[in-house]
Amino acid sequence: KLCGYLQKLSGKGPLRGFRSRWFVFDPRRCYLYYFKGPQEPLPLGHLDIASACFSYHQPEAGAAAAGDEPAAFEVHSPGGAVTVLKAASRQDMTYWLQELQQKRWEYCNNLDAAKRDSRTSPTPSDFSKGLVAKDNPGTILSQNASAERARNILAVETSPTDLVGEQAASQPAPVQASAINFSLKQWSTDIKNSMSSLRKGSNENRKSVFYTTEEWELLDPTPKDLEDSMALEEKRKHLAEGNKGRRLTSSAFPFDFGRIPHKARRPLKDMIGSSKNRNSSDSSPTEWCSGNGNRLVSELQLKYQSQQEELEKLKKDLLSQKELVRLLQQTVRSSQYDKYFASHLCDGVPKDTLELLHQKDDQILGLNNQLEKLNLEKDSLQQEVKNLKCKVGELNERLGMLMETIQAKDEVIMKLSRQLSECEDSTSSQSGAINSPTCTNKELQELDRLKDNLQGYKTQNKFLNKEILELSALRRNAEAREREWQAKYTSLEAKLCQIESKYLILLQEMKTPVCSEDQSPAREVITQLLEDALKAESSEQPEQAFFKPHLVSEYDIYGFQTVPEDDDEEKLVAKSRALDLRSLSLSENREISTGVKWENYLASTMNREMMRCVELKNLIRSGIPHEHRSKMWKWCVSLHVKKFKDSAVPGYFQTLLQKALEKPNPASKQIELDLLRTLPNNKHYSSPTSEGIQKLRNVLLAFSWRNPDIGYCQGLNRLVAIALLYLEQEDAFWCLVTIVEVFMPRDYYTKTLLGSQVDQRVFKDLLSEKLPRLHAHFEQYKVDYTLITFNWFLVVFVDSVVSDILFKIWDSFLYEGPKVIFRFALALFKYKEEEILKLQDSMSIFKYLRYFTRTILDARKLTAIAFGDLNPFPLRQIRNRRAYHLEKVRLELTELEAIREDFLRERETCVEKRDLISDDEEDS
Repeated sequence: KLCGYLQKLSGKGPLRGFRSRWFVFDPRRCYLYYFKGPQEPLPLGHLDIASACFSYHQPEAGAAAAGDEPAAFEVHSPGGAVTVLKAASRQDMTYWLQELQQKRWEYCNNLDAAKRDSRTSPTPSDFSKGLVAKDNPGTILSQNASAERARNILAVETSPTDLVGEQAASQPAPVQASAINFSLKQWSTDIKNSMSSLRKGSNENRKSVFYTTEEWELLDPTPKDLEDSMALEEKRKHLAEGNKGRRLTSSAFPFDFGRIPHKARRPLKDMIGSSKNRNSSDSSPTEWCSGNGNRLVSELQLKYQSQQEELEKLKKDLLSQKELVRLLQQTVRSSQYDKYFASHLCDGVPKDTLELLHQKDDQILGLNNQLEKLNLEKDSLQQEVKNLKCKVGELNERLGMLMETIQAKDEVIMKLSRQLSECEDSTSSQSGAINSPTCTNKELQELDRLKDNLQGYKTQNKFLNKEILELSALRRNAEAREREWQAKYTSLEAKLCQIESKYLILLQEMKTPVCSEDQSPAREVITQLLEDALKAESSEQPEQAFFKPHLVSEYDIYGFQTVPEDDDEEKLVAKSRALDLRSLSLSENREISTGVKWENYLASTMNREMMRCVELKNLIRSGIPHEHRSKMWKWCVSLHVKKFKDSAVPGYFQTLLQKALEKPNPASKQIELDLLRTLPNNKHYSSPTSEGIQKLRNVLLAFSWRNPDIGYCQGLNRLVAIALLYLEQEDAFWCLVTIVEVFMPRDYYTKTLLGSQVDQRVFKDLLSEKLPRLHAHFEQYKVDYTLITFNWFLVVFVDSVVSDILFKIWDSFLYEGPKVIFRFALALFKYKEEEILKLQDSMSIFKYLRYFTRTILDARKLTAIAFGDLNPFPLRQIRNRRAYHLEKVRLELTELEAIREDFLRERETCVEKRDLISDDEEDS
């Protein structure tokens, strides 16, 4: 983990300086976040390393020898922003630069190799740890071997100090450079500049502004102080007109310390006093404020200049007023002329003609106004063109300067190399003379300094050459990626034109048929479209494989098969559903904002542990991003089974697994029978050699030994199979423990399925309360919908909804618990309530209920119904109803057991019924 202390240059004006910050690199987005300290939850900001470049300046002669001195480097971001960072030593600076270069190189090359469209995608090393991670490629670096060799040659070997790495968080922050280190002379200069700027403005806009803290607090006078100052100014003007002698003694500045409010006056006094203590040789505030001869002369000169400026301003105002009068006179004459013309022509000219003339005049005025606007727009565009040309010129000049700088540095390096070789030759030939008194210590020091400078320039040259090499390679990769995208866009556009052409032919034929049904071109078009839709992807032309748009792949990101292989009709429906899902995901802008929210939240937890909170619950309800699901599922499971894990011995899962493998239990046979029937439509469980099958076997066997009361129940295999897609074996085992022993009531997965039956009755009560119309509709046609919903609750919607919705349900389920199942079960019925109410017989209703959940594709709408429209949804209500129905089901089971015992006794006593056997006895 790349993290540690650096000093960041920040602030404004005299308070600008370096402040110590804690920096943490995030490999998911290639961002370098900085915090106030290691324990702060929220970052102050970030630097985008993926699009940045780095540089540093070689220190002056004599400073390069001090390797433990602080060393600064620059991070240049897009848009011209430059961030200056300072490491505690040159060794730390070199380490940070090398690591940031390496992270940028890996991230950008992985971005190119994976051809991801989103910048928020993580690096492959940050993907899931379960079976889904096997589908993602490993770290794919650039195939440019020469660039890799050059980077390795130019790399500088270095190691970090104690201020870099996670161990640095336990150390105190290094002492930061003083940001306020200036004398009274600097304060007096700043105050003079502020007063001169105040003097140029009008009296109404004058403000006494002092920057007194590190955060640049703005201290303004109150309205009452402003009124007093204005009255005092007027009084001084009258006194100055009455007595010219006294005018010389009055202040030439429209600024008075007496007008500063108490809030501003006290910090200034403190600052001047503190500056005086730091530098007693500077002049005191009393001397600065006292009027000596030189100061009075300068004040008179300044006041004379200001009066001259006011005189010029008045002359300009006079000229503008004269011009305004002239324009008004012309306007009056023109209006009189129009009035005269209108009065003399009213008799002979028709009213329509006059209105037409007025309209034409209005049009002429409008056109003139439009012409003026266009001229203004033309001028602004010309100005913008000039600015752009200036920027281009500046960039060219900067490029030339950089090239000249590099050339000059190369020349210096060559010169120093020659000097070094000459010195080495001279020292080798005159080895005895070095120890002679003629060779002074000063010459030896100079030689060491030159060697250090040479080494520093070599290191800097290596770094800059490596930086140029990497930036050039990344630029070429970006250009190649842009060309590939352009080719893919062209291919997609051509395919769209073909499909649209065939679609228009169909519409035309449907509107006005011109041929008989057998000879209709629509039949041929439909046949061709069906063949194209059902045709498998061929690999005859591998060179065009990249440019061909793959809208629907054979498997989704979870490994589920998107299109079945047997039935053509079902294949068309499945492909249509997959295309709808693809279209929905491409046009969904909310996913981007959700991803950004997750990135910001995870960035805030980089220096602290995650905790349950409302913000996290809302984020999980909106769906955990694919790249973060493994981490979040593992955290949720650990949250619920912490007490079990703490009480278990180390290696608990491996111990159970070893025991199950050595000594099979009664559940082993049923587990083996159900392995291949778990998720046959998922490639991770489709064959006996699939990796998921062995992991599934291990987890189920280990759990059967942990909980012998349950052993194994059909349904547990599907729960484990979904968990293994994002978790490793041991984490999937604890996930099953969470579901069976923490979330669900007792006897939920036992032989009687008592808890499952109770939940179905609770769900009936909730359906009658939340959706009364639908419940009455089911009661009217005597439809037992619990035959459908029973499996929803038992396996948490596995194989009941599309995979995207399934994993969003599991996200909330693992965080909030079983209440989520009730919410989404009701939401599914509410989503399709109107369609179900239109069905008017029990057979059609039951048939629709068997497949309707697969037609729901909009996960955002379904989530909004589950967590918004169905509120309030208290957990206490579910617990109370569970307790109520549990007693009723237990009584019913007791009655059934009594009936069964009576039947067995009667069968033993009655000869005719001895041949009858129950299903359980037949199985045994």
